[in-house]
Amino acid sequence: MSITLTEAAAQRVISFMTNRGKGVGLRLAVKTTGCSGMAYVMEFADEFQPEDKIFEDHGVKLIVDPKSLIYLDGTELDYGKEGLNEGFKFNNPNVKGECGCGESFTV
Repeated sequence: MSITLTEAAAQRVISFMTNRGKGVGLRLAVKTTGCSGMAYVMEFADEFQPEDKIFEDHGVKLIVDPKSLIYLDGTELDYGKEGLNEGFKFNNPNVKGECGCGESFTV
């Protein structure tokens, strides 16, 4: 099982964490919501939980709870700018479909 991030995503996370001034890593999860059923959740973590699975890539710790890991296994987190839009993108091989607005997905 693995979760990775691109160099661009790592640099952006490191920049956010530096500005924030604290944190042990980036917590990734999924929640039930939206048209298709599931949505990604990203938040900074200030501590680890005993059940957390921790992956490290490009100097960033990615923290995932066991329930979310089955949906996120193999995912690569990327960051990019396209025109005036910029943001993180989940390249998740488990996704079978997405809603029209792009906010939720099915596995």
